Amino acid sequence: MVRNISLFGQLLGALPRNSFESLVARHGAERCAKGFSTWSQLVAMLFSQLARAESLRDICNGLASCMGKLSHLGVAASPRRSTLSYANIHRPAAVFEEMFWTTLGTFRSTGQLGRHKPFRFRNHLASLDSTTISLCLSLFEWASYRRAKGGVKLHVLLSHEDYLPEWLLLTEARRSDIRPARYVPLRPGSIVVMDRGYNDYSLFGRWTGEGVFFVTRMKESTAYAVTESRTVPKNRNIVSDEIIRLVNIGADEKCPHPLRRVVVFDPVKEREIVLLTNHLDFGATTISAIYKDRWKIELFFKALKQNLKVKTFVGTTENALRIQIWTALLALMLLKWLHYLSRASWSLSNLAHLLRLNLFTYRDLREWLDDPFGTPPLIPEAVQLHLPGLGQPVAA
Repeated sequence: MVRNISLFGQLLGALPRNSFESLVARHGAERCAKGFSTWSQLVAMLFSQLARAESLRDICNGLASCMGKLSHLGVAASPRRSTLSYANIHRPAAVFEEMFWTTLGTFRSTGQLGRHKPFRFRNHLASLDSTTISLCLSLFEWASYRRAKGGVKLHVLLSHEDYLPEWLLLTEARRSDIRPARYVPLRPGSIVVMDRGYNDYSLFGRWTGEGVFFVTRMKESTAYAVTESRTVPKNRNIVSDEIIRLVNIGADEKCPHPLRRVVVFDPVKEREIVLLTNHLDFGATTISAIYKDRWKIELFFKALKQNLKVKTFVGTTENALRIQIWTALLALMLLKWLHYLSRASWSLSNLAHLLRLNLFTYRDLREWLDDPFGTPPLIPEAVQLHLPGLGQPVAA
C-alpha cells in the first residue's frame, strides 16, 4: 500500500518534536518571529544535508518543488532565501546543539543505535581526536587560522559502543588539542585512546589519579627509565613490554605514577609503534588492539565530511556555521540509525546516496531499508466502503 508520508517525513518523525519546541521556547528562538518557525528552519537545514543542496537557492527551490508534500513535514511553505539566511544568522545555534544531544540521548536510551562490544573488558572505551574544517579567509574573517587560510576545529570524544560522539567542542582551528582535552568529562574506569598529539604529562597524571586509563603513542623525545621488563607473548606482533617512569625535567612531578611502554610491530607499514599507557593489567596484545580500534574515529570524520555538507557553507557568520555543523551531526546520527535498522548489506555512504535520491518517495521506511531496489506500488489499493441501505459496496 502506498504511504501518504515520504521517506523524509518518516525520518523527521523519529525526532522528538516536543523536546525541540521546549528548546525553542527556552532559548527564545522565535521571539518577534513572523511566520517562519524554527522547526521549518531545522527541516530546511536537514534537507540541505540529506539532499546535498549546495546553496540557499538549492534548499529553497528544492523544497518549493515539493510544495504539495511539505505539509507532511510540518512545514507550511518553502522558505525564501533571505528568510532562511536571516534565521541562520540570528537564531541561537544552541537550539540545534541541544537538539542533537536530546535526540542522541533518546536513541541511546531506547537502544535504537545498537551496541558494539569489540572487547571483553567492561571498561568504557572512547577515542579522542579532532579534525580541522578549512574555510575561505576572505569570507570567514572571524575564523583566521593562517596567513591566507581560515578554519575551525571539531574536537570529538567518540564512544566505541555506537561510534557516535559523547562530547563535542567546536573551536578556532589554531587552538591546540591539549587545551580542550583538559575539559573532557571522563568517568573513573574509562579508557580513552588518542594519538600522540595529546601527550601532556600533567594531564596523564591527573587522569591516573582520577582512575581514568589512557592509551596513546609515545613521543620520541620522551625520556624514561625502565623499572620492569615483562615477558613478550609468542607469535604476536609485540616487540617489548616495559614498566617505566618519566625522567623528563618536571615530568616526574606532573606524572609520578608508573607507566607502561609497549612496542608493537606494524606488518602493513613495516614499522614499530611505541604505545604509552597507564593500564598495567591488560595484556600487551589487548593494549595494541585498543589503539588499533582508534581508527573508528577517523572513519567517523570521513563519514561526516564525505556524506554531509561540512566543507561548503550556506552562511558566513559563526552562528550560521555552527547551525550547519550541528544539523550535519544530527543528519549523520539519523543515517547511523537507518543503517542499524536496515537488513540490507550496504555501506553508510551507499545508504546516504540512495536516500538522497528517494527523500520524497512514498514508501514505508522499514520496507525501503530492507529492499531499497524493490519497485514501489504505482496505484493505491482501492478501499471498499459499505453504505447503509445499499446492497453492493462502492469503490472509494
